[in-house]
Amino acid sequence: MKMQDVVAVVTGGASGLGAATAQAFVDAGARVTIFDRAAQGADFAAQIGAGFAEVDVTDEASVIAGLDTAGALNVVMNCAGIATTEKTVGRDGPHDLDSFARTVAINLNGTFNVARLAAARMAQGGVIINTASVAAFEGQKGQTAYAASKAGIAGLSLPMARDLARNGIRVMAIAPGIFRTPMLESLGQEVMRGLAQDVVYPARLGDPAEFAALARFIVECEYLNGTTIRLDGALRMP
Repeated sequence: MKMQDVVAVVTGGASGLGAATAQAFVDAGARVTIFDRAAQGADFAAQIGAGFAEVDVTDEASVIAGLDTAGALNVVMNCAGIATTEKTVGRDGPHDLDSFARTVAINLNGTFNVARLAAARMAQGGVIINTASVAAFEGQKGQTAYAASKAGIAGLSLPMARDLARNGIRVMAIAPGIFRTPMLESLGQEVMRGLAQDVVYPARLGDPAEFAALARFIVECEYLNGTTIRLDGALRMP
């Protein structure tokens, strides 16, 4: 698929990996609509020449309304999600069940909700790219909810690709490692240097532009389907 023919939705597209992907797609000639709940999303979309819809990915009606504004889409990039940290049993007792359910609802259910509703509209085929994480395979202490949600995203790629093959829709997932996003930068240089030490090569944090470049390659390479690509500099977390 040529990027000039792409009509895309990028969820969580107002910041971080989603923003980098939306920017890269627009720069390559694609028509992009950003789905986000952040107030600054509309400003960022206008800045890069994209459309914007305020969407809650966990809400069916909200996603449908957003898709109505996106037009005849053929690409979905699911980046919306949250990161949470809480141990199974901590100082204050067992993991809060509502917190676990909320993480799964946004990260996993939200991804599936957008994918299923968008796929039903892809009359001429298309591509769905979901965002997993290396935590899906090597979750750390305090990541039970986050790792479970991201493992679910990695797990649904192949069966969803099989489901949608007859519709001419490919389904892929990217599992990023540790990327230099605004959220991570807020932790400070010392913390980021510490995190980068576990990256084999190149020994640094990932650049969101590299994530966006892989997303673009997936769109353009028609033989990529049904799998999860780790993008992590050979990071294997202890």
